[in-house]
Amino acid sequence: MKRTLFFIALAAIASSIFADEHRLVIGVEGNKPLSIVDPNDGNKVLWSWDRKGPAHELYLLSNGNFLTQAGGWNRIVEVSLDKKVVSVYDAAARNKMANDPKRIEVHALQPNADGGMMIAESGRSRIIEVDKDGKLLSQFPLDVTSTSAHSDTRQVRKLKNGHYLVAHENDQCVKEYDANGKVVWHYDIPLFGRKPENGHGPEAWGGRCFSAIRRKNGNTLIGTGNGHSVLEVTPEKEIVWHLKQNDLEGITLAWITNVYELESGNLIIGNCHAGPENPQLIEVTPEKEVVWTFKNFTTFGNSLARSFVIDGEAAKALRAKLSQ
Repeated sequence: MKRTLFFIALAAIASSIFADEHRLVIGVEGNKPLSIVDPNDGNKVLWSWDRKGPAHELYLLSNGNFLTQAGGWNRIVEVSLDKKVVSVYDAAARNKMANDPKRIEVHALQPNADGGMMIAESGRSRIIEVDKDGKLLSQFPLDVTSTSAHSDTRQVRKLKNGHYLVAHENDQCVKEYDANGKVVWHYDIPLFGRKPENGHGPEAWGGRCFSAIRRKNGNTLIGTGNGHSVLEVTPEKEIVWHLKQNDLEGITLAWITNVYELESGNLIIGNCHAGPENPQLIEVTPEKEVVWTFKNFTTFGNSLARSFVIDGEAAKALRAKLSQ
């Protein structure tokens, strides 16, 4: 059955309307329920599914189902709004390689319009495309210094030109691969003269990037993980916009995860491991003005790595489905 993305990773269909009365926050965190929250009604939970295990990916599909992880890093599941598991893809058991490693984790996937998926397999250090039945369609190896089942990648996004934009957490860089797996662009996350510091919170420091997306203008937006920042980098690798750890008054940035560009040009930024005194999601303008924040440590917690917002008609449609 064909499906299209109801909400894709870049959140391109979402509008940015301050205090939008329809806005919903959807998120998943390790060993916590997948939840839909109404930030305009006291963070009321409108729907939740009591999944188990870690998760770094989450999509809402056109059929109203969610595509996420449950039961382990290797298990990709599609679950309906009536909480029925429609399908399971076990990356550790499917499409094995010769001399397969013992440990396989998935930190990035992206559904295709025909029902298949792009999957980044950490441990196997490769990107694969599968059809709706899980049959292998294509594959290529990732260019990594050394294989890491937990940190080969964080988010990977397939671009409109068929290339793949990969956040390599362990190697602390972003690479763009063409459809055949050739690296055509490489950007090392800068440390700006500071020495690395261990940890996950605001005290840490490094270049363990979580996300990278391609803007319409051709630049790349990077969520730098423990670099506590968002970078906008040109194809020539010039930094033209830099949101730093303490640029936002009253907010401390910690492990930056998702970065979404809204239609208005505003960004939604995921702020993970920042502690209960800081918001988990922040909407900022290109001028670094904070226009909206979200904090809900009851439903989510200090490790909310994968979430998104929907506004306007998309949010109204989802609310209507939930009320049926």
